Amino acid sequence: MKYLVVVQGTQADYASMRGQASPHAPVWSEDDLKAMYAYMGAINAELAGTGELVDAQGLAEPARTRLVTRGADGRTVIADDPYDVAEVLPAGYWLLDCANLERVTEIAERVTRCPGPDGVADLPVVIRPVLDGADDIQTASG
Repeated sequence: MKYLVVVQGTQADYASMRGQASPHAPVWSEDDLKAMYAYMGAINAELAGTGELVDAQGLAEPARTRLVTRGADGRTVIADDPYDVAEVLPAGYWLLDCANLERVTEIAERVTRCPGPDGVADLPVVIRPVLDGADDIQTASG
């Protein structure tokens, strides 16, 4: 079964990785960043080796987000950078093809142990099964 595994972050997290301190996130050193990328790279390499990795991508910072909604009058409303600096949003994802929920949970638990500077927020990793079609929707609701 396929699963979407989502890591989360805030605008403050992205800024702190660029060296900008805030009350919401500690500054990352170059060594912190190297350790984080090495850790995530090792997970990616392992998942590619087992054949479980379908795709993995980091997402641009929330400040580069555009939100498109429909207003009360029916007109389109477009907002650039619509999120607060500390609002938690998806920061990256893996699309995995794993044997079962237990296996993908093991992977997500490992992701939660990614190294970072002291004081970095422990944000949850979200696991979402990917539906295979209309039958999956009917099974989930019935």
